[in-house]
Amino acid sequence: MSCPDPGSLISSQFLQERSNLEFLFSLFLGTPVWLWLTFISIVVALLVFDLGILNKDDHEIGVSESLRLSALYITLGVAFGGFVWWQFGGQSAAEYMTAFVVEKTLALDNVFVIALIFSFFAIPRMYQHRVLFWGILGVIVLRGIMIGLGATLISQYGWILYIFAAFLVFTGVRMLMIKEKETDMSQNPVLKFMRKRFRVTEELHGHDFFVKKPDPKSGKIVRWMTPLFLALVLIEIADLVFAVDSVPAVFAITTDPYIVYTSNIFAILGLRALYFALAAVLHRFEYLKQALAILLVFIGSKIFIADLMGWEKFPAVWSLGITFAILGAGVAWSLWKTRNDTPNKHITSAAE
Repeated sequence: MSCPDPGSLISSQFLQERSNLEFLFSLFLGTPVWLWLTFISIVVALLVFDLGILNKDDHEIGVSESLRLSALYITLGVAFGGFVWWQFGGQSAAEYMTAFVVEKTLALDNVFVIALIFSFFAIPRMYQHRVLFWGILGVIVLRGIMIGLGATLISQYGWILYIFAAFLVFTGVRMLMIKEKETDMSQNPVLKFMRKRFRVTEELHGHDFFVKKPDPKSGKIVRWMTPLFLALVLIEIADLVFAVDSVPAVFAITTDPYIVYTSNIFAILGLRALYFALAAVLHRFEYLKQALAILLVFIGSKIFIADLMGWEKFPAVWSLGITFAILGAGVAWSLWKTRNDTPNKHITSAAE
């Protein structure tokens, strides 16, 4: 039996290592694979740390714990902006920070809807984090699909960006002119469909999404959904609806899929952590909707302004500064106007 040639073995190992390196530096949606893997590794580590260590057991998350966890996520989100600056430069870093701030602010409406859903199903605080955690996993996948599809369409048909921009302007004007109606969760078509088509228990069963119980007709042991799972489904659908506004808004800031996706996910991770502190004081941000509407109009208008001025792109630093100015004015006005207001009953009950 002949011995393998050591030189050929070394050569084979070298070629394999070179192939691995080439894969890591190959492009996916215009960005090296290793940068995508770095971001995904950070998110997975955060989720494991969150559920596996901080919230391994069901417990009520208080305001102080919520603020600490949110501060951690915000710090990491901003620090990732520094990483973007290191890899791509100041222009991309400014775009990332603008997208991060816009996405986090636009998601405030999502927090309000989440509070209504928890209140409607009477989900205790000790189980709310479990629903939000699994909801985040769904968001990571759904946003990835939407952003990947949007990036592909824009790369093939650049004029779609103008449709996104016009849609944002229309949405912002509509928010300013039309008064929002009270939400009646019992009339939600998805909820009515699921209760009609699937077995759903009337009561909660701890933190379980599904339980096995006898079928009232056959007596057989079958799987039932619990209200906790219905709450999870409605939260995912609510995020999908809000993504129709937020994803085009970020694409109007930058068309780089990496910046769009990372800013989206970091903003959502932090906002979900802040939910437990924010739900009780959302009434203080009642007038922030007007600021959000103006912000959408501004973001949509940037593309047209840049064309009129003959710019290749609206200056990222200007965009970041104007975004902070609009949101800062909205927050200040809301806090001043609601300084003597009492919390909305739905929000209060959801936060208890």
